[in-house]
Amino acid sequence: MSNLSSNPTVSVIIPTYNRGWILGDAIDSVLAQDFTDFELIVVDDGSTDNTGEILDSYGRDIIVLRQDNQGVSAARNRGIAESRAPLVAFLDSDDRWLPQKLTRQVAFFQSIPTAQICQTEETWVRNGVRVNPKKRHQKLSGMIFEPSLALCLVSPSAVMIRRSLFDAVGVFDEDLPACEDYDFWLRISCQYPVFLIDEPLIIKRGGHADQLSKAAGLDKYRIRSLKKLIDSGHLPTFQRNAAIDTLRKKCKIFATGCRKRERADEAKYYEELAGRFQVTEDR
Repeated sequence: MSNLSSNPTVSVIIPTYNRGWILGDAIDSVLAQDFTDFELIVVDDGSTDNTGEILDSYGRDIIVLRQDNQGVSAARNRGIAESRAPLVAFLDSDDRWLPQKLTRQVAFFQSIPTAQICQTEETWVRNGVRVNPKKRHQKLSGMIFEPSLALCLVSPSAVMIRRSLFDAVGVFDEDLPACEDYDFWLRISCQYPVFLIDEPLIIKRGGHADQLSKAAGLDKYRIRSLKKLIDSGHLPTFQRNAAIDTLRKKCKIFATGCRKRERADEAKYYEELAGRFQVTEDR
């Protein structure tokens, strides 16, 4: 199988934790790809359900890495570190790909040698029912940094990345328990265009109880990411001003929620943070 190749074209990385009930669908969708020159790495992040048995059932068709539970960023980063291909693709263990996904993206990179990252369109399914994303979730192509500040416009399962990009921007921030992808895409999109293949080649499934994106209070992690990016000093003035504007808005909204829940000290921190950064004139 493809994982036996010493020089695969694509490394596919699936991080998973206690998703035995759906993991097989994700793996099968990779193994059913039209493009076959890949290695499939599944990182089991300390699962305690039947995930281990499911992974064992695939034998040599997949590469399995096991570790104590450290979170999705650590799992993805482990997969990146162990991968061998010049192109890297991620798949969340509750999503699945259509058979042409790798074929389309590899062809895209072959046609545009300077491209560093691309993603495909997606079909949303919530609790087994197809839903249409709202206009604000519409994916864009090119320099998407500013529209990506308000909410994440890149899906991990839809992405393919040149390995060299990790050397330029780093990997996923393991200190962020959630919104780690928002943080990562901003670090990329402030410097590089994120191209869109306008074809729905992934099924993005949601509505289940263990989704990280359903957790409460996620904006505090987005605020932390924005602060880190602003503090880095790497943003040109127009991007820095846009990031500051978004940080202020998110801080004020989050602080209001803290006060409603009688968390006065936390509210004060975010209110003060909102006033700490000042926009500057572009010179």
